[in-house]
Parts: sequence; C-alpha cells; structure tokens
Amino acid sequence: MEKKQKSIDDILPHDLIHRILLRVPAKHLARLRCVSKLWYSLISDPQFAELHFHHSPAATNATIFIDHINRTVAYFVYLEALFSDDIDTSPIKVVPPPFKKKKPPTDFEFLGSCRGFVLLHRDPHFLVVWNPLTGYSKRISYSRIASRCVYKDIRLPCKFYLYGFGYDASQDDYVIVVAWQDKDYHYHLDYLSLRTNSWINLDAAFSKPSGVFDINSCGLFLNGAIHWLPHSPKTFRDAILIFDLKERTFSRISGPEQPVKSAFSYSNLALLGGCLALYYRNDVSHNTHIWVMKEYKVHSSWTLYEIPCNVYQLFCLSSNGDIIVRGYDEVEVGYFIYNVRGDLLTHFKDLYYPFRITDPVYTESLLPFPSDIKDKDKKKMKKKRKENSVMQW
Repeated sequence: MEKKQKSIDDILPHDLIHRILLRVPAKHLARLRCVSKLWYSLISDPQFAELHFHHSPAATNATIFIDHINRTVAYFVYLEALFSDDIDTSPIKVVPPPFKKKKPPTDFEFLGSCRGFVLLHRDPHFLVVWNPLTGYSKRISYSRIASRCVYKDIRLPCKFYLYGFGYDASQDDYVIVVAWQDKDYHYHLDYLSLRTNSWINLDAAFSKPSGVFDINSCGLFLNGAIHWLPHSPKTFRDAILIFDLKERTFSRISGPEQPVKSAFSYSNLALLGGCLALYYRNDVSHNTHIWVMKEYKVHSSWTLYEIPCNVYQLFCLSSNGDIIVRGYDEVEVGYFIYNVRGDLLTHFKDLYYPFRITDPVYTESLLPFPSDIKDKDKKKMKKKRKENSVMQW
C-alpha cells in the first residue's frame, strides 16, 4: 500500500506554523484559510487577528480615495507597492463600496480609519463602518443629531465642530465621537458605542475648545485616544486636544518648538511609525517640517525632520523606516519617499486626481467587529442546541 503523503500540518509544529503566519501580509492570509482546517482555525481566531495587527512585520498600509467621475468605485493605493520593483505586485486595487443595493449610492465619502476598519459617510445621515478585507460592514444613522442641529443641510464631515473614530480597548468597542451645535447655538458632545448601538451624551465633559478646527479631517486615533489640532493655531502651546475613550475626558498637550507665525502654513497631525507627528510647510525654507513625538506625551521627545517637498499629506513609514508622502516639488505632483535625512529616494506620479488634498490611510487587518464575534457565538450556540435536541430525540 502507498504511504499517505504528509501535509505541512504533520511536518511542522503548530506553534511554528502560527509564527510563520504572523509574518504573512493580511491580504494573503484571507486566501490561506483554504489550505487546511488547522490554518482556517488559526487565521479565523480573533486573538490571532489581534496579534497579527499589532506585531506582524508585514503590515500593509494603503490610502483610499473615490473616483470622482464614477463615484461607485473606490481605489486602494498600496503605498509601499508604488515603489516596489515587483511587477507581480499591483499598487492599485479597485474596490466596490459596501452597499447592498444593486446600484451603489453616488454620495459616499471616506472619513477615516481605525484598526483595519474604514469609516464612510453616505447621504442623507448615515455612517458605515467597513473592513474591506473581511467584507464586514455596519450602517449607523445619526439623524437624531441632524434633526436638532443648527444647520439644515448638516452632514458629516461638514458643519460639525469636530469628530473622530477610535477604539476603546477596555470595552472592546469601536466608537464615534461628534461635537456639534444645536439650534440655540449650544455645543454638544455625543459618543456612539458601536458594540451597543447606543448614543451617549457627554455634554458634561465638553466645553467649546479654543481654536478653529479643520472640519474636513477626522481626529487622529492613537494610544486609546482621539487627537485634534487647530487648522492654523496661533501657538502650539496646549494646541493638541485629546479625548480619552476609556475615561471619556479631554486633555491637551503642547506641540513642538513654535515657529514664527509668518513662517509656516496650515498644520496637520499624522501617525508615523506608531508615533504622533505634526507637520507643516515652512514658508521660509520651502521645506516641509515633520515633528515626531518619539515618546508619547513627553514634550522633550519632539524630533524634527525636514524634506524638500510641499506635502499635501504625510502617510506613513516604509518597512525600511523611510517617509512616504503625497505632495509636489518644483516639477511634479505625486507620491514621494524620503529617508530621514531628507534625501529623495524615489517618486511616483500622482494617480487620477491631483487636486485631492488628503485621503484616509488604512492598515489592512483581519480583525472582527465585536458584534460580529457575538453573532457568530450565538450561531454556534444555536447550532449546538439544535444538535443536542436532535440527539435527545
């Protein structure tokens, strides 16, 4: 008799397979579930997804934008793949938005992302949370706020004082925070728990902060908190507003060394290598100044990097620790990659719509949505009860 051929599961220890899979990019893991029951079980485990998101060296960062002519199509641009020599790796992926109707709406907009989930807006007053890799999506209405707002044509992101999308690890809950004005011009803060599908009013925690915030940018999520920066602050002292999702309280931290007001234009926040970064164009040197807070909330850890490019948006660090941006120089508009000394390594021409200013940056993940885990558990329990009842019969 012929010997049965051994599978990889029989040859390699399960612990080693687990460690190997942690090093595989998330987009490939989705396909590798089909290899065997063991691999399906390992990759589908929420704890594995959490470990992979936080510790995998193969994190895949992409930026997202909408085709403004055919608004039923979204583009994912894989940032490192733009500069890769691998001809088998396509830097652009066309993705249909997560709408169940045969004809998708043409009025949706990307607002931000958190832990592999993308936040979208669609008219008139709906938000959609979507994981493009797993296909999971959830729709939420904010009409209760819109009906009380001072503006008749209210919609996110326009005409809201500030808003943000983040994750509260203490409750395993994704949350949306919105500050707005009612018809009597009073300010309100509402907090949406996506685990419980409930809006919570937090007016007691909120008083109108000073500074004019950029109404077209989502707050930046980092270290369990959402961060906002005024569009054109008079001073960087206490300029960054922070909302702690666990404690549900506001605080402030100061930005880096303050440049002369006339020497810099609009400032923005970004994540760079897991650190808070603040960047702006210096109108004297015509460079972009990128300040990185190497140690969170430690003011002395702000570190300056300069690149000779007018940056629309600071995206992320490459796997080699280089800085990926979208902007323009004296010649072209496009995507640029610089080392930390400010040397241009390579350039990729802009894609489709050079007039876009900012696009959400998305990190692929297999993370399940908390309510999705509960729904699966309920289905398993229901199936088990059914099997038990059949056995008893």
